[in-house]
Amino acid sequence: MTELIVGPFNRVEGDLEVRLQASDGTVAAAYANSPLFRGFEVMLKGADPRDALTLTPRICGICSISQSAAAALALADAAGAEMTEQGALAAAILHGVENLADHVTHFNLFFMPDFARQAYKGRVWHSDMVERFTAAKGASQHAALEARARLFHIAGILGGKWPHTLAIQPAGVTRTPDAADRVRIVSILRSFRRHLETRLFGGRLEEFTALESVSDLACWTQGDAGLFLTASADLGLADMGWGPRRYLSYGAYPFATGRKTRAGVWADGEISDLKTGEIVEHVSQSWMLGGAAHPFDGATRPDEEMGEPGYSWCKAPRLGGRTCEVGALARQVVDGHRLALALADEGGVRARIAGRLLEIARTQIWLEDWAQALDPGGRFMGEFDVPKTGRGAGLVEAARGALGHWVVIEGGRIANYQIVAPTTWNFSPRDADGQPGPLEAALVGAPVADGETAPLSVQHIVRSFDPCMVCTVH
Repeated sequence: MTELIVGPFNRVEGDLEVRLQASDGTVAAAYANSPLFRGFEVMLKGADPRDALTLTPRICGICSISQSAAAALALADAAGAEMTEQGALAAAILHGVENLADHVTHFNLFFMPDFARQAYKGRVWHSDMVERFTAAKGASQHAALEARARLFHIAGILGGKWPHTLAIQPAGVTRTPDAADRVRIVSILRSFRRHLETRLFGGRLEEFTALESVSDLACWTQGDAGLFLTASADLGLADMGWGPRRYLSYGAYPFATGRKTRAGVWADGEISDLKTGEIVEHVSQSWMLGGAAHPFDGATRPDEEMGEPGYSWCKAPRLGGRTCEVGALARQVVDGHRLALALADEGGVRARIAGRLLEIARTQIWLEDWAQALDPGGRFMGEFDVPKTGRGAGLVEAARGALGHWVVIEGGRIANYQIVAPTTWNFSPRDADGQPGPLEAALVGAPVADGETAPLSVQHIVRSFDPCMVCTVH
């Protein structure tokens, strides 16, 4: 048995370290460590509940709108408030823009550069990868960064700035867009569609979203998506990095009439309703004190001695005692898209990236519809009063998956605030029953070549989950 410590990982948001036990050329066991304690949950205790709207977006500069939306919904739930129809629409556009940009950034800057490595020299696709995805030089990277910058003008129009906008509030958004703003938003989205269809997909978004099977997907050869699928087939990425094949989603983009995508859990070929009361965070192998608890009753008490058997600051969330994978693939599976359902049992590296590509196309289409529905004459902010006592949950879908904020208010102050981020689900350590987290399980069986100290297979698997480690520990 050989032991390897892989980390820190480049092109990953935050700090990550993975301990591998390898035998006979494959990973036999993996242990994921989130080595940085943040403490946002401790900072919020005793604060005015509205402070959550200011502090929690600072958890991350990549998904700050996701954190903002979760905090706003948690306070709204505690107060019995609701966003106005137009306020919810504007919030969905802000959140959708961030998620869309996040996916495009991950694909171009975080995931694909690994295929331009010299280790793959001689593969039929390698020269194209070098031209398009060499770090800081790739043509596709430059095109994506320029298109992303233009897309974020929408965040400036509706939110004033990005990241860390304060525009999303429990009862709506702080700015009413005018007719000229709507025209600008529509124009920006039209430009971003051109980028996606020209560079990323090499074809119409509607054609990609119409794919229904793995064989349909395999026939998509256009654009950067087609290049990825070609490399994936050559390297066998469909059979690498299998997760638990249980997928959880809170449902994305809440409106008065319901969420745009379905909330639920997919397991064993069936989609069932999500019972959030069954969420429990375990700490038996975390550097945390206390016991397993639902987030409403959870505590953030770091073990300063970092005692055994703990090996990570990350807690271990479970649903009904079982691990769940979250992310773009999970969202699309739970929502019932046929291509995603076809990929659900596959559950490896190719499936996660294909799920993200599918979501890019669908999100762009949704954003275009939402922009047309903006009504400058509508009401964008409702009424909200901070409750003296209450509790609320804010459940949203960040780009990387299910994000939940749980707040308990007593005497007009925050008595408890707990956050379970997407990477907390996916990169959790083992629980009291010894169940490995989704990433830890996915790494088992990954090939390790002689002399490799940071196996390429491990890097592909880790980055297919798109970890955001700074969001993981609070």
